[in-house]
Amino acid sequence: MTVTAFELLLYSGALFILFLTPGPVWVALVARALSGGFHAAWPLALGVVVGDVMWPILAILGVTWLVSEFAWFMDVLRWVAVIMFLTMGILLIRHAEKRVESDSRFTRPGMWAGFMAGLLVILGNPKAILFYMGVLPGFFDLTQVTALDIAVICVLSLLVPLIGNLILAAFVDRARAMLKSPRALKRMNTVAGILLVAVGIVIGVS
Repeated sequence: MTVTAFELLLYSGALFILFLTPGPVWVALVARALSGGFHAAWPLALGVVVGDVMWPILAILGVTWLVSEFAWFMDVLRWVAVIMFLTMGILLIRHAEKRVESDSRFTRPGMWAGFMAGLLVILGNPKAILFYMGVLPGFFDLTQVTALDIAVICVLSLLVPLIGNLILAAFVDRARAMLKSPRALKRMNTVAGILLVAVGIVIGVS
């Protein structure tokens, strides 16, 4: 392996912080958990796993090709990652009171419906590959990664959000209370925003 334990740890931390940021997956997961409990929510989490593996692979292959053609492209992407994390963090802090609303499109009963809902949520967001293309070069030298490196990166990319999604589904009643409390929601989003800014700074100075 060419990636270091510190790089993997930093990447895992960034994935966890991003999981804490409410988005489309949160909306879908909370909607299904509220409508049918953990039994209805865990298939959605498995559907999301497909995209959590596919997008990083496509990003790594795309970035590797671009870097082979344009050597300076890796440095550009590194600073794209810095700007992306700083921007996301600042925007999250500025809109810390914004609430996550449920969506009835994600509450259809059945395991297959749950799995497909998760798959559509993650694959219906093609900008995810652009996100990974901007983020991954900030953590790893993609010109040197081996097949084992890619496998480890993909496992982390699916494992961290999957564990988070399952925990969220299991404690949905508590999560629902947090999302309904403006003070708790603002505090959670502010902390997540500060952490995103911190990750961006670490990438920039490392």
